[in-house]
Amino acid sequence: MRTLLAGNWKMNGLHGSLAEIRALMRSVGQRPAADIIICPPATLIAEAARTVEKAPIEIGGQDCHADSSGAFTGDISAEMLRDAGATAVIIGHSERRQYHGETDRMVAAKLAAASRAGLTPILCIGESEVQRNRGEAVAVVRRQLSDSMDAKFKPDDLIIAYEPVWAIGTGRTPKPQEIVQMHEAVRAVLTERFGESGEQIRILYGGSVKPDNAAEILPLPGVGGALIGGASLKAADFLSILNSTPSR
Repeated sequence: MRTLLAGNWKMNGLHGSLAEIRALMRSVGQRPAADIIICPPATLIAEAARTVEKAPIEIGGQDCHADSSGAFTGDISAEMLRDAGATAVIIGHSERRQYHGETDRMVAAKLAAASRAGLTPILCIGESEVQRNRGEAVAVVRRQLSDSMDAKFKPDDLIIAYEPVWAIGTGRTPKPQEIVQMHEAVRAVLTERFGESGEQIRILYGGSVKPDNAAEILPLPGVGGALIGGASLKAADFLSILNSTPSR
């Protein structure tokens, strides 16, 4: 299974930032070492999708509403993302859970919406520092993963991103053995739920992935790629991480 690198631009990027996507396109060629998804702010999705139309790069959204339409001022449906050219969407990022009060039930509804619209969902899970210090990391992640998928959910094109909340944007990362342990815990839930299909779901690591630690993280057992924050904003940094991708 090919490694996946997904860039989450968060609330960063104006029209001029598309130059970074064009620079990335020029450098990766037609057969990059990993699958690539860039998730810019919603204002750039349509133009970004047109920009990469003939390149091996996909464009994703950073969130979607559970409903396909309605009186929800400021929200964007999964169908709207698809219509703008997105092929994927990040669901349940810890910043959405923390700052917008998203519960596992809300995340489950958005996951279903992404699948309904034909988008590849990137489902984010991860423990806080307090939870890790209490020895609850595995239990928290197992619960989040189980409760973020309703009973009817099918794992078509599902991607999981394990992001310890305390590592996001802090420059801190878990020890390699801790990353492996958490990815094993995630895989166990997926195989319990989906059987053999659960073995095929890519599990990304996220949380301060940078050019100087990617070569250590990406080859770890069970790590199917990375969800990259700040380092995805510059083509040079993203390319450096791409060049650390192991052969698979």
